[in-house]
Amino acid sequence: MEWVEHVLTHTAEGLRLLLEILSVLSVAVGLVAVFSPAGPLRLRAIPPRLLQRGPLTSARLTFGGWIALALEFQLGADVVQTTISREASALIQLGAVALVRTFLNYFLSLELKEKEQTS
Repeated sequence: MEWVEHVLTHTAEGLRLLLEILSVLSVAVGLVAVFSPAGPLRLRAIPPRLLQRGPLTSARLTFGGWIALALEFQLGADVVQTTISREASALIQLGAVALVRTFLNYFLSLELKEKEQTS
């Protein structure tokens, strides 16, 4: 039975690391999407479809979507981490962090929906 716990612990650690990597990649992709030649903050002329919303609003919508995805990956990593945590203080800390990330993601999603509807 000890080997099952060992395999579960290592699998969970690998999955947590993968989710955190995906979170960082999401932020990086969002940054590239905002500043790429086709993105809202490119250095050349702004396309007419973006002139209606403005480039900064479009950039916030683009980057905000990627940030929301990154927060989802981070929350998933927190959930996986709780499966292998042994100490009560670590579980309380993970719970607090997960709660904050959930609220951030919720309010970011609300703001993104509001911005998209006004555009």
